[in-house]
Amino acid sequence: IESLCQDGTINFHDGASIVADSIIHCTGYSYHFPFLDTKGIVTVNDNRVGPLYEHVFPPFLAPSLSFVGLPWMTVPFVLCELQSKWIACILSGKTLLPSENNMMEAVKDFYARNEAVGRPNHYTHCLGTYQ
Repeated sequence: IESLCQDGTINFHDGASIVADSIIHCTGYSYHFPFLDTKGIVTVNDNRVGPLYEHVFPPFLAPSLSFVGLPWMTVPFVLCELQSKWIACILSGKTLLPSENNMMEAVKDFYARNEAVGRPNHYTHCLGTYQ
């Protein structure tokens, strides 16, 4: 980004520009989304953002809401690129998500496997050797 204008225009170094409603810049490892009102559908509990199907889609808000880059202990740029491409495929209709119920079942299974091995909630998005 080269510059931001009052009217929402974002100018890039290559000369391109777009108009954006908002830019959300997030850093750090403590998940906190005070700007996001999901009526309790998505929560943060002990640094676990959930429920999220494959760390990206909240089953009951997908595909209109998605998260990119939540997992840590990853190869971040590759992860973010692949998540972004997957989201683009979903939004363009090239790929379909499972049903809400199937996504929730997958989330519950993932949580149960973590619990069975004693993995704390705050390690939910730590991919490490799982990636």
